[in-house]
Amino acid sequence: MTSEDHKGERIAKVIARAGLCSRRDAERWIEAGRVKVNGKVLESPALNVRLDDEIVVDKKPLPRKEATRLFLYHKPAGLVTTHRDEQGRQTVFDALPKELPRLLSVGRLDLNTEGLLLLTNDGELSRHLELPATGWSRRYRVRVLGDASQDKLDKLKKGVTVEGVKYKPIKAVLETQKDKANQWLHVTLHEGKNREIRRVMEYLNLQVNRLIRIGYGPFELGKMPKGALIEMEDEVLRQQVKPFFEGRK
Repeated sequence: MTSEDHKGERIAKVIARAGLCSRRDAERWIEAGRVKVNGKVLESPALNVRLDDEIVVDKKPLPRKEATRLFLYHKPAGLVTTHRDEQGRQTVFDALPKELPRLLSVGRLDLNTEGLLLLTNDGELSRHLELPATGWSRRYRVRVLGDASQDKLDKLKKGVTVEGVKYKPIKAVLETQKDKANQWLHVTLHEGKNREIRRVMEYLNLQVNRLIRIGYGPFELGKMPKGALIEMEDEVLRQQVKPFFEGRK
């Protein structure tokens, strides 16, 4: 048993690692009284638990920790990246094979955004890969309507502020100018705020009418057909996310 086992780990982290939800959601569940430890309802996530503690979530024992898995999914347009949608729209998770474990998305793609979406059964890995501090780039092909020029796009290199929201430097490269009405761009960013690309393009008087994520960190969409799902081999996953697994030792 390691010294970490003796000290235990934060309850929200343990729940997230079991694949039920993200750490933030676990903290909300705890505050809502949905979690018990050794028969007592928790009121605060400020608790470390050990391997021999009995954890119950929504009256069910916490599932045993599964091996961390990561999937690459080619999300089609028209799916919502959430487990439940108040408007009754089809979600990414509705479209996945039913035999899969409960998966979480690494970040989100908007309803009309297509392309590479990472999915994992490990809430801690999801959180790790979303953090800008991880340093992974998000890469997109973007079709815009309007007068795009490289000079205009270069205004994003130093970052911009749109309606009070600060966006970090974005690299945008004009791919082609064959059709002046619709032009394709390659866009790379490292932050991934909500609707970031659409908003900064509006700032440049450009309207996004197609948005495809083609890469996230070391993972590429490549020629995956729409709706395809590929699981990363464990060895490859551990190599690509080495700091995450080393931090668990």
